[in-house]
Amino acid sequence: MTARRLLGLVRWYLRELTGESAYDHYLERHRLAHPGVPAMPRREFERRRTDRGDEHPRTRCC
Repeated sequence: MTARRLLGLVRWYLRELTGESAYDHYLERHRLAHPGVPAMPRREFERRRTDRGDEHPRTRCC
């Protein structure tokens, strides 16, 4: 395994672990479920995600 591949795997893992990739997953699901319909901007997505975390505190670690 090359160093570049290893760094790519570490980056992928950290993005999944921290939730950084949540918007990317949302875009993919939205594209499949609602073709041709614009997805919400990242800022709105993050705001809703934060609000959801505030409403359901058990979903957060802190």
